[in-house]
Amino acid sequence: MARLTALAGGVAAALVLLAMPVAAHEHPSGITDLVSPAVVRVEAVSHVDITLLDHVGEIKHVERSYDLPFAVGTGTVVNPDGTIVALRRLAVNPNDVAIYAANKIFAEHHKVKIPVDYKKHKVSDDILNHHLQLCYPPKTSTATCIINVSTVLTAYPNVSPASAEGYKVKCIKAGPTPDSPAVLVPLTPMAGGVGMPTAPLADKVPDQEGSPTNLAGFLGRPGPTVAHTVEIAHLVKGGVAGEKGRGFSDPEKKVDEPVKLGALADKGMVGAPVIGDKNGHVIGLLVGGGKEGKMIGVREVTGILAAAKVVPRRGTIDTAFEAALTRYHTKYYTEAAPGFQRVLELYPGNVVAAGLLKTSLAKRGGPEDQGTKQAASAPVRSTPLWPFILAAGVLFIAAAAGAYLLWRRRTPDKPTELPQQPLAAGPPLDDGANQTVVVRRSQSFQVVPQQQQVMTAPDPAIKYCTSCGMRLGPAHRFCGYCGHPIET
Repeated sequence: MARLTALAGGVAAALVLLAMPVAAHEHPSGITDLVSPAVVRVEAVSHVDITLLDHVGEIKHVERSYDLPFAVGTGTVVNPDGTIVALRRLAVNPNDVAIYAANKIFAEHHKVKIPVDYKKHKVSDDILNHHLQLCYPPKTSTATCIINVSTVLTAYPNVSPASAEGYKVKCIKAGPTPDSPAVLVPLTPMAGGVGMPTAPLADKVPDQEGSPTNLAGFLGRPGPTVAHTVEIAHLVKGGVAGEKGRGFSDPEKKVDEPVKLGALADKGMVGAPVIGDKNGHVIGLLVGGGKEGKMIGVREVTGILAAAKVVPRRGTIDTAFEAALTRYHTKYYTEAAPGFQRVLELYPGNVVAAGLLKTSLAKRGGPEDQGTKQAASAPVRSTPLWPFILAAGVLFIAAAAGAYLLWRRRTPDKPTELPQQPLAAGPPLDDGANQTVVVRRSQSFQVVPQQQQVMTAPDPAIKYCTSCGMRLGPAHRFCGYCGHPIET
């Protein structure tokens, strides 16, 4: 019965689905939403511990620690575990921090005027100057300073509420120049959960001149008043021989894009992902600065990842987000809202998903919602009724058949009884006639009253009591056992 009902229901559902129109939607182009959740702010600091061995006067050990910020920029997460692609300049300090620390500690301790910078200097006092030169690197056996330098890299994700601490990363591979790509991995693996949003990488850079692109990055540390910045730019035709990277140029000459992008690079967007307008994938990273903003291509990015033995991949968050994003950009807001809610369940701080969910809820069921329009226009297209009638008939037949089978199963079989004949009438039953005889046993027993009679033996001289059956003697008038009188 259950199988029959399920089969009928499946047939009816299939007929209904076949009768409904199906709308196919392509993923929209010209968007940055696929990448912007994976954009992070990268801040680089050189930490220096220095001990000055002062032998000029009284022997002293002077200890100092300095934190020297040397770069800020934008990185892109390419793996759910938090792996970032950025630029070498955001991971490796090109200056010798040990020289800076030596100048600073001498100026503070010996009260001499020394420029606090990354250059070696001399002082007029010969003894102090001798000790200063021995404090500078490289370290020798007679060095007057013990210096330890480390680099602290912090990534601040695009989340709300903003992460005050971010997460620490380290550089495991970088190219030879400041504008070469670099790979940064978390110091502490992310335990549990589904990781972070990632950005999809393109296969190649568009060759067409004037190809539109978008850039997404941070001009400050993410927070309530600092959101990611999005800018539009256009690629020039191919790279220029002898120069690094590929340039930008506005086809309509309304904006000086190299200058605009160079200024943005100096303000914190250096290393920002350049996003292709075709499918929203990363085609390169922003480099340069000043009055010249350029792009290094995605092949250089994938090359450094391969050298670092890191495989870029997408995660669970990205799958759910892209599905919801497709519905959103095709204006199916009612269907997009649950998708964005699912993304926020997986990654509660997703700023982009939260913003799109708010818009979807506001437009859900409104005049712009394509799902509402399709539902409203369905009766006008006069959908044929025969699939519904056929489905109802199939369900009715299935229900009737099920009810009949259930009735047959639950109705007990009654035994057939042969007519009974009085025992006194007719001839005795013939056992050889294969007749079925129903024998009933009564639950009540009828007591037959005893009749007094004298039991006699062949010898007439021997008598027995008619009450209890005891043997009587020839002269007894009463039974010696029960006292019953003897009847002769």
